[in-house]
Amino acid sequence: YDPVRAAHVMNVDSLRRSVREIPSVMVMADMDVPRPTFVLARGAYDAPLDSVGPGTPEAILPMPEEYPRNRLGLAQWLMDPRNPLTARVAVNRFWQIIFGEGLVHTPEDFGSQGALPTNPELLDHLANAFVGSGWDIKALLFDIVTSATYRQSNALSPGLAEQDPNNIYLARGPKVRLSAEMMRDNALFASGLLHQEFGGEPVRPYQPAGLWKALANQIGENRYRPGRGHDLYRRSLYTYWKRTIPPPSMLTFDAPERTICTVERQATATPLQSLVLLNDPQYVEAARVLAERLLEDTVLDDHARITRAFRLFTSRHPTDEEHASLVALLAAQREAFGTAPDRAASLVRVGNRRPKAKAENATLAAWTVVVSTIMNLDEAQYR
Repeated sequence: YDPVRAAHVMNVDSLRRSVREIPSVMVMADMDVPRPTFVLARGAYDAPLDSVGPGTPEAILPMPEEYPRNRLGLAQWLMDPRNPLTARVAVNRFWQIIFGEGLVHTPEDFGSQGALPTNPELLDHLANAFVGSGWDIKALLFDIVTSATYRQSNALSPGLAEQDPNNIYLARGPKVRLSAEMMRDNALFASGLLHQEFGGEPVRPYQPAGLWKALANQIGENRYRPGRGHDLYRRSLYTYWKRTIPPPSMLTFDAPERTICTVERQATATPLQSLVLLNDPQYVEAARVLAERLLEDTVLDDHARITRAFRLFTSRHPTDEEHASLVALLAAQREAFGTAPDRAASLVRVGNRRPKAKAENATLAAWTVVVSTIMNLDEAQYR
């Protein structure tokens, strides 16, 4: 027994454990002697002109003397209450999320080439209130969504369509297509599947088999392993992203790849999106689980069940015509699945969550189709 060698082995093992267990991040540090920096004539690297140092645009806010001339000083300058830019940019982004369009229609450009605000007084008011609240995002969003501007009807009259087709002056409420993440979370929430735990590790919901193997290189993991249990139903915020292979269902709903910064997403309506809503296991399972919930409530009849499902996705009661169409669809699907029990059994088994045994497969499958139909309405994809 060699005590010196044994101590050495213990130290090596301890070091390996610390490397494995203690999270690490890449950091940067300032140079002891800053490198000289020059204005370049027409950008040419070999044509230096005046020597320059760290600073900020004086037209926005001269950098206070007490701030260090480094990244810390820049962060302090950005969050200085006297800085007129940061709060306005932030407020404009939140307004854009809620209304679909910012008060400044070029969220990526607040400079001389950007658009002027449509309502500068409102932008100033919200920015000042945001700073005064201690940068309280929840308070800002509460003020916006409880305002008369947000809560008004989004009905488009002929006069408004002619005078303000893009709702620049906010004469009607917003009609905004749900983002990729909201689309999935809305389906999970309406069905009762959404697991609302906050924080934690990223999760891996359903994804087509073999996608990673087909698209990934052989360096690192190229096999996708879906999560289990609650991990399949976490908010889309926690979905794991492989930078070069984003989740395909989210990509179909215009979620951008994360190779570049995207300030404003495009919003499209394509046949592929309908195929995802009709066939993706996440949405089929959500429709079936909601169908189970409706059938479990024995107090409700079929008409009341249709109304409840319709309200969950559209926030309104169906019209008589819509109600009659869904009743007819339910009857047709019950008959179709009654003569094809294998198809019914296959549909109700989609997803990781097993169906409950109380409802017959044909009845549950028919209601799953009805709920899926409501989920696929254009109105269910907007707020």
